[in-house]
Amino acid sequence: MPEPADLPPLPAALDTPALVVYVERVRVNIERLQTDLDARGIALRPHVKTHKSVRIARMQLDAGARGLTVGTLGEAEVMASAGLRDLFLAYPLWADGPKAGRLRALHDAADLRVGVESVAGAERLATAVAGSRRPLRVMVEVDSGLHRTGTATPDEAATVARAAAAAGLVVEGVFTHGGHAYRPGSAGAVALDEVTSLEQAAAALTAGGVDVEVVSAGSTPTRTLAAGAPVNEIRAGTYALGDRQQVVLGAMAPDEPAVVVAATVIAAKVGRAVLDAGAKALTKDMAAFVEGYGTIPAWPGAVIDKLNDYHGMVSLPAGVPRVGVGDVVAVVPNHVCPVVDLVSSFVAVTVEGRAEHWAVDARGRSG
Repeated sequence: MPEPADLPPLPAALDTPALVVYVERVRVNIERLQTDLDARGIALRPHVKTHKSVRIARMQLDAGARGLTVGTLGEAEVMASAGLRDLFLAYPLWADGPKAGRLRALHDAADLRVGVESVAGAERLATAVAGSRRPLRVMVEVDSGLHRTGTATPDEAATVARAAAAAGLVVEGVFTHGGHAYRPGSAGAVALDEVTSLEQAAAALTAGGVDVEVVSAGSTPTRTLAAGAPVNEIRAGTYALGDRQQVVLGAMAPDEPAVVVAATVIAAKVGRAVLDAGAKALTKDMAAFVEGYGTIPAWPGAVIDKLNDYHGMVSLPAGVPRVGVGDVVAVVPNHVCPVVDLVSSFVAVTVEGRAEHWAVDARGRSG
């Protein structure tokens, strides 16, 4: 399987472990997908849960993104407070207790859409925004094969849409997430699942008297494969930063990931090394189709086979150049989304080679 390669050099004098983002690679990744979707006449509404950064979100909007996708009220509040107010909360929010008040305030301040997948959820949303100066817009979630949330059949999607409309909400369309594409060789079939499920759900809504304006799919592995009629919006997120999983899956080229965790060797033995990047820098996220908790391109064949909170243990194969205490290496994380949420800022390396500190604005805003 392919692995990340050809990384830019790390900045000097890093205080490790450090999350390093190469801004030029981010820009290229953003513009590549934007150009592709623009040519197809399909809107891009990228998911900010990957980078949680107002500055990167602005890069996406400046490149032509139609708005932003968020996964939580907290992420939405951060983006809206920064003036980025065209937001889709692609999550079946249960708007009760404090969340009801937060939703109402956000709805009044931003151009918001919210996901819904049940009659009860729709009624709860309507109660939360009752008396607002304008109706809340919603999108009906469809389960296209991930079996997480979403309506299971087209008829169920139509039932939820009618209930939402009856409760005073404005139903704009349908959406799905092809998260079951995170298996090698599955992206094509999953993209077909997304398109087919959305097409059937949209038809059911239309037949039930509900107009469908937006048909939205979202997954980095299927971001271009699902980008065709009736889909008119894509919500990919990881594509901007990339990670090891995307390369192994074939969703990104080996030289496209734009993020690494810089780590220092704190102990070295024959065949072993220990890094100062452990579970609190890399996370213990390890898919079944990868080996180890990240990859180290400078040490081909090395495996990060064990993590403690602040220690990353590496098995070194024969032939790896001599490893010394104090050496600094770049680790491409398996899954970038939870890694970003571990830090309050990252080191942004500009095209001129400057190292700047950019805030992870929505860090910890998971609810």
